[in-house]
Order: sequence, then structure tokens, then C-alpha cells
Amino acid sequence: MSKKIVFSGIQPTGNIHLGNYLGAIKNWVEMQDLYENIFCIVNSHAITIKQNPNELRQNTLNLACTLLACGIDIEKSSLFVQSDIDEHPALAWILDCNIQMGDMSRMTQFKDKSQKNSKNINVGLFNYPALMAADILLYQADLVPVGADQKQHIELARNVAIKFNRDYGKAFKIPEPLIIKESARIMGLDNPQIKMSKSVKSPNHAIFLLDSNDEIERKIKRATTDSSSNIIFDENRVGIYNLLSIYELLSKKSRSDIEVEFENKGYGDFKKALCEVVINFITPIRDEYLRLQNNKDYVLNILKDGAEQVKPIAKATYDRVKELVGLQ
Repeated sequence: MSKKIVFSGIQPTGNIHLGNYLGAIKNWVEMQDLYENIFCIVNSHAITIKQNPNELRQNTLNLACTLLACGIDIEKSSLFVQSDIDEHPALAWILDCNIQMGDMSRMTQFKDKSQKNSKNINVGLFNYPALMAADILLYQADLVPVGADQKQHIELARNVAIKFNRDYGKAFKIPEPLIIKESARIMGLDNPQIKMSKSVKSPNHAIFLLDSNDEIERKIKRATTDSSSNIIFDENRVGIYNLLSIYELLSKKSRSDIEVEFENKGYGDFKKALCEVVINFITPIRDEYLRLQNNKDYVLNILKDGAEQVKPIAKATYDRVKELVGLQ
């Protein structure tokens, strides 16, 4: 039996932090033996926010280097850049013509992003769930890994695919959300009430995969804890719980073993151990990233080969859709 197809997309906007890795990329790497994975750097989605063209190109290459350094294996998976496949925006237009305004206007992320970028509320920002649906449906994906903030977009993709198949004929496989039960939700070091984010500019908010050892130590030492003294997993103590969760995921120790390890010890001891675990984890990724940055042609060829691998699938889907709607 052939493996199910999993489609995953990630925007090239800023450096990848520990929360991105533990919440998504770690799962992508571990899924490579279970599914046929298609990883897409969705640079077209990124331009809903004003971008410097040179920075966007560089960020796209940087993200490719990061994903490869984290363990995306081109022998097992396809990795490519969205804008290299013209069928993405072409299919999005046809889907646009089959999505009701009411359905699109209910997308909560448009409301959230509009508030954050009130000076640039463009049509693309409103419409990008259609492009996201096109990304998924082009490759006849069986499964799409999603977090809580993306479930609504997967439902839109499913609904438009079901409606299109009903109205015109069979064109799309209906994708299912792939919910990773143990997917980590890593919070900000300086504010454990909010999810770790690239958009938060506080210098001690996030640990990035390219941070130096000194930067990692500084951020962890300044991370928010509380006034208690015992080091235990208590979700009501959000600061220490967040740090313990990071330690648990990177050390691969059980919660009970961690609590025993730090019994009768203080936050200083725990943070020192956490620094060591994080640095040991990040160092090989950072070293491989730098090696890849010094071999840009190699990385660009990987992205080119990835696009050539998936292009026939995208073209076949789009040609079928064009024929069904009468465009050819």
C-alpha cells in the first residue's frame, strides 16, 4: 500500500525559533518515514505583508537551510518554493470563484492580522485562505498537519473541494487534518502567557535556532519563573511549566524523572541544566545551517529538484480543473 501524502507549508518570515521546531518541524522530521511528505516554503503567502524583495529572497534561502539542518531529508521528502510552481496562484483563482464571500469573511486570522497590520489590509490578506486551499489540493494531499489556529483554513479547503467535486466532477482528494497529539505549545520566555512568536520583538522572548551559546544562556537566565521554590510540572505555574516542558522535550526524560532530578534544587540549578540541554540541541543544527549557507548552489539545486518532483502532480490537478470548468 502506498504511503499517504502529507502537505506542509511554512512562511519564510524571520528566523525559526524553538517553539516553531518543537511545535511543528520536529513532527515533520519524525513523520518522514510514515508518509510521503511534501514541504513547501510558501513565499507567496508572505507578501500579504509588505516585504523587501531582497530580504524575502534571502529569507527563503535561509528557511530552506534551516529545514535541511533540522533533518528534512530530500531522499524521503520533497522540498520546494511555492512561487516556483505557477499552478498555485492559477488554481487559487478558480477556487476564489467557487468560495462564497461569507465563508471567506468568517476566517478569524484575517481579522487578527488586519488588526496587526491596519495600514495594509489588502485583498491578498483577505483571500489567502484560497491560496492555502490551492496549495493543499494541488497535490491531492491526504493529510495536513495543523495547529489550532489553522483548523478553520483546512475546513475551508475541504468544503471548497467537496463543493467543486459535486458541481463539476471529481478533481480533488478531500484532505483530513493531521492532529499531532503531543504537538508542543511553547510559550514566550519573558511572557509565558503568550505563545512564542517571531513577531514579538522583545530581546528575551524567544530562543532562535541560530542563537549563539551566550544568547541562549542570557535568555534562559532571564526567563520568567515564579516565587515558589519546588520544581514540578504544574500548569498553573505557567513560567516554570513552560521551561520544564522545553527541558522534557529536549532531554527526552520523563516528567517524574525530571522532578526527582531537581528535587531540593533551586531555579538557578535548573536553568543551568536547561541551558546545557538547549545548547547541545541547537549546536549541530546551527553548524549544519552555516555549512549549507556556504553551499548555496547545493541548496538552490535541492529546491529546483523538489519543484521538478512535484510539478507533474500540480499540473495534472490544475489541467483537470481547467477542463472541468471549461477553461480548456
